[in-house]
Amino acid sequence: MDSFRPVIGALGTILILLVAIPLIRMLIAADPEVLMSTISDQEVLDSIILTLRAALWATLAGTIFGVPMAYALARWRFPGRSLVQGLIDLPVMIPHTAAGIALLMIYGKRFFMGKAFSTVGVSFVGTETGISLAMAFVSFPFLVNAARDGFLSVDPRLERVAQTLGASPWQSFFKVSLPLCWRAILSGGIMMWARGISEFGAVIILAYHPMTAPVLIWERFEAYGLKYATPVAVVLIILCLIIFALLRSIAGKGKYD
Repeated sequence: MDSFRPVIGALGTILILLVAIPLIRMLIAADPEVLMSTISDQEVLDSIILTLRAALWATLAGTIFGVPMAYALARWRFPGRSLVQGLIDLPVMIPHTAAGIALLMIYGKRFFMGKAFSTVGVSFVGTETGISLAMAFVSFPFLVNAARDGFLSVDPRLERVAQTLGASPWQSFFKVSLPLCWRAILSGGIMMWARGISEFGAVIILAYHPMTAPVLIWERFEAYGLKYATPVAVVLIILCLIIFALLRSIAGKGKYD
């Protein structure tokens, strides 16, 4: 028993170092002069704002459609349930460049869905809408799975009790289940937003321009090398660390009190 805590602590420390060392090295390596010019570079600022905004739209859409699906997976038993769960997990497993090609072959301008949406003025190729679509496609499993686990943690008898007291299924969902698992949904939403921000493969195929931050980092690395790509990555990482630290503190507030 005496060795338990040191071993667990050492293994956890190794994992943290595997993540922290490359990030710290990148922060130290950034040229301060180039970093300051990067912060004031309008192209960089626009790409970061676009990335955060498109990922947010993707997350909001994922919440609207994903939370009901998560509830169905947690509460109902139906034919093909395992297949549905497998399809939900699939975007995490397939190469995201393949996901981008699959989306392009459906939502491209020459294909059925692309033509159908173009009749109402919606285009996915080379637009922010397309960026959000690509982000949503590869990241929604994080939200659905987190929300499903949250609903599974809520005793179904609480819903049945509410309904015996006169509540409708909608009322029991919004007033019982949803308030009890909001942290799981928020945590899944944070993960979905984070995954959307980092997406590169699907986005670059469906919408190279306007450029998101990951695409801009790649373009500057290809054109100018590490010296000019690293500051963009540093700015994005610092901003994401601040945002997600705040969101995580909100999601975890009171959880362990």
